[in-house]
Amino acid sequence: MVHSSASLPPLDTLETFARAARLGSFSAAAEESGITHGAVSRQVSRLERWMGVRLFERAARGVNLTAEGTRFFARAEEALALLGNSGERWSPKRGKAVVRLSVTPSVASLWLFPRLQRLEGHDIHLELFLEHRLADLGEGTDLAIRCGKGPWAGVRGQHLWRERVFPIASPTLAKRLAGRTKAEALLELPILHDSNIEGWRRWLAPEGIDYIPRGQDRRFEDYNIVVDACCQGLGIALARPPLASAALEAGRVVAVSDRTIDYHVAFHLIRSDDALRAPAAEFARRFLREAGHDEAAIAAFTAPGRKG
Repeated sequence: MVHSSASLPPLDTLETFARAARLGSFSAAAEESGITHGAVSRQVSRLERWMGVRLFERAARGVNLTAEGTRFFARAEEALALLGNSGERWSPKRGKAVVRLSVTPSVASLWLFPRLQRLEGHDIHLELFLEHRLADLGEGTDLAIRCGKGPWAGVRGQHLWRERVFPIASPTLAKRLAGRTKAEALLELPILHDSNIEGWRRWLAPEGIDYIPRGQDRRFEDYNIVVDACCQGLGIALARPPLASAALEAGRVVAVSDRTIDYHVAFHLIRSDDALRAPAAEFARRFLREAGHDEAAIAAFTAPGRKG
């Protein structure tokens, strides 16, 4: 999350600006920061817009501070020194490359966390940003996982898995159905869904039902909460394998109909069209192998992009 105010510059831009000023090069600052040249340029431009002055003169072989940039650099160094001496700074384990992944909470808790140690191995530390908003891959985020139809302009995406969805309930709630699997029987119980109800509409439509959420139904922002609520017997949900697979395998929920449909949107692993850093490319390879992709698809996704 970026913290800024009318009286403070965008704080996430200060370290990038100071590094570029010290090194006299956006490219060198990008390499030292572990982000792309384009990301450095965008952060500096954002700081310049906030200040209303140019901080750098762009030259053929690097950048030079303007008079205003020189004055601001001195103050930025003082501010960063104070923050660096706060004694509360967190840093990952030494010897590990940091990979920054923006991911929705549901994928993080239901799929990623059980596999995290294997995916990180001994050489990668994954820094997670749990969020729903559109990921800004130009501001230091290497990869993102988002749900949608795709493709998206300006990014490279890889469809992660096919979701064949079907209704599930806790074993106790399933007993109340007494083997009835028709839509009308299921609708006697509360329906659980996340912010997108299109999946339920599509599953119920073949039986002539135009589903509109009712007072007894429950909506949750994240699918992981939908699964938890279903396990607790609060209603019927749609299983979205592989996200719901652990709950099914543990018997916390059971299928209450064998009719399945293809889910209308899918999760994708997304990267910028800019060149992907080596640790991020390696993590993407491990991630896609874990998700069941072949080497050709993995090579296409991790192939070098354009220079920043």
